[in-house]
Amino acid sequence: MSLAELRELGVAALTEAGVPTPEADAELLLAHLLGTGRGRLQAMLVAGTDAGLTPEQRTAYRHAVARRARREPLQHITGTAPFRSLELAVGPGVFVPRPETETVAQLAIDALQAVPTPEPVAVDLGTGSGAIALALATEVPHARVVAIERSPAAHAWAARNVAASGAANIRLELGDLADPGALVELDGTVDVVVSNPPYIPDDAIPRDPEVRLFDPEAALYGGADGLDPIRAISVRAAVLLRPGGMLVLEHGELQGPAVRELLTADGWRAAATTRDLLGRDRATTALR
Repeated sequence: MSLAELRELGVAALTEAGVPTPEADAELLLAHLLGTGRGRLQAMLVAGTDAGLTPEQRTAYRHAVARRARREPLQHITGTAPFRSLELAVGPGVFVPRPETETVAQLAIDALQAVPTPEPVAVDLGTGSGAIALALATEVPHARVVAIERSPAAHAWAARNVAASGAANIRLELGDLADPGALVELDGTVDVVVSNPPYIPDDAIPRDPEVRLFDPEAALYGGADGLDPIRAISVRAAVLLRPGGMLVLEHGELQGPAVRELLTADGWRAAATTRDLLGRDRATTALR
């Protein structure tokens, strides 16, 4: 079976399974198997190159396609997820970072870069895989970044990603973002607090099997209205931030007005909601 025939086998199986992007996923799985990128794979397909796959590799590809057809996340199968300039290790037990969160990271990066001190400080509450914290640490290298995560499983993935990054300006803690004793040594000194908390209402079960069946529930659901973690973050961030410091919160596309109202009631200033690249409300910022 040629490389092109293997690709078509994957596309057909993923299409039948209802995977939203069968062509892309079939190619990404094949590229992963070959240890190359999707662009290089496409060039090989156009040129009619035979990759010389072994029978074992062909079997491995069929196995990977079967896993994806069962709606296991692509990132769990490849073991990695791209986030801005990063390639993060992910798998069971940690929330897979989404492209829309890159907008949230950009807001925090912009705020951190605007701080007129030699070593601005940022805190990522509920860091998960470490995606936002590592984006801040690597893109604002003169900053000091502290990340906290309460799930031991997710913390282990974040620790792996921090170690792989080689960034010396990030500190990872295991703890609950709502704990008033967590990171107490930073109280009143932080320039930017950022978080992508759980924000799905408890009764709003996600439609996508990849989310519903594989993302950890603790990273998804935020109480009856989805805002319980944001309420806790509002209280904790107000203590962590210095006067004039910025809070950056990710939330659902319909939650912007409620989040602004919540933050304003808690005494935050200038609450404003920003849309992601698809034009959906995605993040709200506010000043201490």
